[in-house]
Amino acid sequence: MAKPYNVRWGFMATGWIVESFTKDMLIDSSVRGASDISHTITAVASSTSIERAEKFITDNSIPRPCTAYGSYEALVADPNIDIIYIATPHSHHFQNTMLALEAGKNVLCEKAFTVNAAQARILVETARRKGLFLMEAVWTRYFPLSVQIREAVKKGEIGEALRVTADTSVGSLDPEKAWGTTHRMVNMDLAGGVLLDLGIYSLTWVFQILYHTQPPSSRQGPSSIKSQIAHYPLTGADESTTILLEFPRSVPSGSHKAHAIATTNFRLTANPDGKWSAGPSVRIQGTKGEIQVFGFPFHPDSFKVIPRAVNGEPEQQIREVVGEFPGEGKGMYWEADEAARCVRDGKLESESMPWEESLVIMEVMDEVRRQGGLKYPEEIESAEYPVKLGGRRDEHLHGKGSE
Repeated sequence: MAKPYNVRWGFMATGWIVESFTKDMLIDSSVRGASDISHTITAVASSTSIERAEKFITDNSIPRPCTAYGSYEALVADPNIDIIYIATPHSHHFQNTMLALEAGKNVLCEKAFTVNAAQARILVETARRKGLFLMEAVWTRYFPLSVQIREAVKKGEIGEALRVTADTSVGSLDPEKAWGTTHRMVNMDLAGGVLLDLGIYSLTWVFQILYHTQPPSSRQGPSSIKSQIAHYPLTGADESTTILLEFPRSVPSGSHKAHAIATTNFRLTANPDGKWSAGPSVRIQGTKGEIQVFGFPFHPDSFKVIPRAVNGEPEQQIREVVGEFPGEGKGMYWEADEAARCVRDGKLESESMPWEESLVIMEVMDEVRRQGGLKYPEEIESAEYPVKLGGRRDEHLHGKGSE
């Protein structure tokens, strides 16, 4: 048996999401059937201090040797790194990813990819010019459950998929008291608000069903975008965003138009009793039935395929699939495996999260923000590089229920 291809990782930031990523990365990849690749965490960087990076390595039991850095510049200069995982606030993604790309490093960058589409285009152009791998880390796409659902839709198991509804609402009962004005969820200097942080998961389900399932050569983005935003009174960030999209082609045949509703809110929760009594967070409705997805949209844990009852035909059974997370992982290792294989194979982008799709989704979010009058500080929106940004670059501490 061939020796697994080992990929050496550098972590940019030391927040909560990086801890989750680390725990998944340290699970033996063969447990999930990924015996062709393996992962090594080579270095960790904190923009605050080398001591913080060192503490992260120790606290998370990362095998030595693993180098601690007190700056991102030192991290990207390390010759022993194959790919950098960027988990800073999305306000800093463009500057941080450009830093890594310019240093010749492959990049897996957390969602939202950037603050706006202009920044995302520059990242893609830079990666293409330098021949480097670049991927937006939308981990949900790589869950086996997500893959199975996409395949069921493409095969026409629910007929022609005409509508998708997805709600990613996970928040605080009293955000004014819990978050005030400085928490990353509401801080405009960190591109705070629900759209870029949580709403992107609602859009992920819309796009992986009504866009990604189309043949790559004929994919068409939404022909109509309508939205409403409610602003958080203390800072102006969006606390509630609702998006209505029309796609020119349904799937799989493209015989009709299709609609989608993507919602997110940080005062509400889609799972009020913690038992999903309120119903599924995602519904994919077709002419012959529907697929209901349970668990928050960023972490689906099961789904049901419910056939449509037709008079005179034998009743069909509901098909239910419960997800497994080998090694008691959270599910982040699947996107890490994909990135590792792409680096091994010399690919610049992933077929499951291609550059073009990231750009289309960013364009939709740009239009939603335009319609809702949501604009971040000029330095955050800037597509110039380098620009020194303020804010706490190491924070990516998602609230309960988020990644």
